[in-house]
Amino acid sequence: MIDKLGLNKKNMKWLFLFGLLKKLVWVLLIGTTSVLAQKENKHIRSGNDKYYEENYKDAEVDYMRALEKNPESERGQYNLGGSLYKQENFEDANKLYANIASMDVDSETKSKSYFNLGNSYMKSQKLDEAIASYKNALRYNPDDMDTKYNLEYAKKMKQQQEEQEQNQDQNKDQDKEDKEDKKDEEKQDQKDQQDQEKQDENKDQQQDNKDQQQDQKDQQQQQPQQISKQDAERMLEALKNDENKTLEKVKLQKVKAQKAKKSEKDW
Repeated sequence: MIDKLGLNKKNMKWLFLFGLLKKLVWVLLIGTTSVLAQKENKHIRSGNDKYYEENYKDAEVDYMRALEKNPESERGQYNLGGSLYKQENFEDANKLYANIASMDVDSETKSKSYFNLGNSYMKSQKLDEAIASYKNALRYNPDDMDTKYNLEYAKKMKQQQEEQEQNQDQNKDQDKEDKEDKKDEEKQDQKDQQDQEKQDENKDQQQDNKDQQQDQKDQQQQQPQQISKQDAERMLEALKNDENKTLEKVKLQKVKAQKAKKSEKDW
């Protein structure tokens, strides 16, 4: 007998046995998954207890053990991200939150993941990324007031950052102008100093020249004047004439004296 599937009674027997085996395998898989889930939940519960006690490092260890049992556990990744965030390991926390947001999870989980991702970016001073994360969170939960508040806060911080950077750029430009002005002033001062030194040097040179000329004049006045041979002969002739005149005067005086004495005797 052939049924609609084209199987005889013998084949139906083997098919029945195969079905029982398949069911047994599924039971074993479900049981194993249940055991793994229980172990995973055990580590997560232990991690949560330590997290609430603010023992974030030990909580991280428990969450890691839970992920060893089930690497795709969104709950394990989410809680691990929280413990890393509390330890200020924002880079690794960002990776976990971004991974959860990319998973096929419900809107609430996506919103919370993007919200935490935005907070982590804020702590890292990555304002553009934080703003984008908060906007994504609001796409999945538009009425969340915490996300709205954090988004506005991030925008305000971004504005302040831009204003501060603008002021810094203006200060840099002003400092550059001041340095250039100061440099120009120093160059001008240096030039003025060089000009003054040159003027002083010229004055000193002029004074040296005047002193040298005066010294030459003094030397000329001190040295005897040189006369020509003709002038010397004329001077000697004049001296001889003066001597002859003097002798004649002396002779005349003697003659007069003799005459006077003779006159005195005759009287």
